[in-house]
Amino acid sequence: MADCPRAGRAQGRAGRKGLKRHAPATERNREPIARVLASELPEKGRVLEVASGSGEHAVFFTRKFPGLKWHPSDPDEAALNSIAAWVEESGLANIARPIFLDASAEDWSIDRADAVLCFNMIHISPWEATVGLFRGSSQLLANGAPLILYGPFVEAGVETAPSNLAFDQNLKGRNSAWGLRSLDAIDELADKHGFDRTLRQEMPANNLILTYRKF
Repeated sequence: MADCPRAGRAQGRAGRKGLKRHAPATERNREPIARVLASELPEKGRVLEVASGSGEHAVFFTRKFPGLKWHPSDPDEAALNSIAAWVEESGLANIARPIFLDASAEDWSIDRADAVLCFNMIHISPWEATVGLFRGSSQLLANGAPLILYGPFVEAGVETAPSNLAFDQNLKGRNSAWGLRSLDAIDELADKHGFDRTLRQEMPANNLILTYRKF
């Protein structure tokens, strides 16, 4: 089954005022993700992470890529508090305090980025959030800059793992607007907003990393 830290499995962990959250999947997938990001991210610049969740990924990748300034974000107040607690504890200079950002909104509270990341959001949000993700990223990114996605997807001609099929049904049972998205639909949306897919990388736990670059 897809290793999804945002799909209801985050657990509380003591931290500053008890605000820090811990998503066990982040500790399992962060090193494989970092190895891919090393060849996909620019050496320097501003990275916007959309839907940062607990904030653990943001802090880990900020340490991994010291030449980048990390900007975490989330639309959920509890997540923003958790991210802020992790950021404060880290003491890192190259990570900003989290900002409220609803991917589906017309206007984002950031004016530019050299890369946009979005992990494990697309399948646990309405399709409008994915549309907004590509729309907003197209406004922030220069030609050649990456929008990088991570999570489970459904692909034509590729057998979907039984665990992912069960996961998809579980998500739809919780919210009819959720569920695993078709890679063909993502590619079509990307093209509409001026992106080409340049990477499809298989990852552990039946996930993919997809890189779309602005053209």
